[in-house]
Amino acid sequence: MTSTPLDLPEDEALAAEYVLGSLDLAERSAAEARLRLDAGFAALVNDWQNRLSDLNEDYAEAEAPNLLPQIEARLFPQAPKSRRWFGWVAGALTAGAIAVAAFVMLPPPAPPAPTMTAELSAEASPLRYAAAIAGDQLTLTRTAGTDAEAGKDYELWIIEGDKAPVSLGVLSEASVTIPAPKAAAGYVLAITLEPKGGGPDGKPTGPILAAGPLKNI
Repeated sequence: MTSTPLDLPEDEALAAEYVLGSLDLAERSAAEARLRLDAGFAALVNDWQNRLSDLNEDYAEAEAPNLLPQIEARLFPQAPKSRRWFGWVAGALTAGAIAVAAFVMLPPPAPPAPTMTAELSAEASPLRYAAAIAGDQLTLTRTAGTDAEAGKDYELWIIEGDKAPVSLGVLSEASVTIPAPKAAAGYVLAITLEPKGGGPDGKPTGPILAAGPLKNI
């Protein structure tokens, strides 16, 4: 987490920085993953959003730009031709020259293929997971083992070299899809057994049940 002048517990400060928008991309991705899986952290973020909502009163509302044409142009290269076809149909209908119009639907784009994968395991643990990063999403699927014991949670971490582990959230389901963190080949994904809701202060405390490095495909 980036340094902050706030004299607050770490999770409280992380929630405040998330709302202020001062986190870098990797930290923000990790925080967004926790928002999905950690109800306590989500409550802290909501509390800070309420505290800082008055700051918005000093700024006039600005209309969001219409980015749909640019998005359509990237996803559907034939969109301009399609719009001309619809314009011709509209003119013909106005003139009464055509009684029936057929609408051509373009197929949706194929989902992105995985660019990195990892197999997570440990010798003394029956737990096994398969991970894949495709586009801006990380999918983690349990291939062996069972749910965490009562009162505990599995928690997913990403580790870059000798840096401290960064939590990507607790694993409430056998298969989860979360925003992909900043990662490269060699980064390690690890799963630990933590108290319900995740490791205290955003740090791992339990044993490593499965781990493996990310590899380029």
